[in-house]
Amino acid sequence: MTVATTRGRPRGTSKRELELIAMRLFTERGFDDTTVEQIAAAAGISGRTFFRYFPTKAEVLWYQFDAEVEALRADFATVPEDLPMMAAVRRVVVNANRYRAEDVPELRTRMGLIATNPALAATSGTHYDAWERTVGAFAARRLGEPENALIPLAVGRCTLAAARAAFDAWLARADSDLTVYLDQALEALGHGFGAQP
Repeated sequence: MTVATTRGRPRGTSKRELELIAMRLFTERGFDDTTVEQIAAAAGISGRTFFRYFPTKAEVLWYQFDAEVEALRADFATVPEDLPMMAAVRRVVVNANRYRAEDVPELRTRMGLIATNPALAATSGTHYDAWERTVGAFAARRLGEPENALIPLAVGRCTLAAARAAFDAWLARADSDLTVYLDQALEALGHGFGAQP
């Protein structure tokens, strides 16, 4: 019965399931032409139930990114004290972006949707801020400075810019593992984009 598929949360519904359904619909119909109701219906839940998981349809695509921010925070807490700051940043960011081969098509789809849709790009600020603040907080601890001091802020923002450039190059070329691009960009950043060893 159709009534049963639109009431409450059926067994098995999860953020992950909604994410996969939403990405499929966004790819097939376009982000702007896909409604929350369509995503919910495809998942067998009500629109109201969808909003228990995500505040907006755009937030579905940031679900994994937000998990990465938490992973970065945890990994920074385990970095050896004798590892130079920017080497540590490079190691943690690269390690947080190691994906299994079977996960790469999904990652490309998600990042491609975010990069090419103005409405989705407009939702990026809060998520990118959290990412760069996590890197900046690590830099602040290493430097013995407040998190809102100039250099920790610069480290966080420059690292994010380099990582986004790596993602863009990887998406455009599709010729290598993402970590290769991240490693190169962050190594260059660590050397001030000057001559590298």
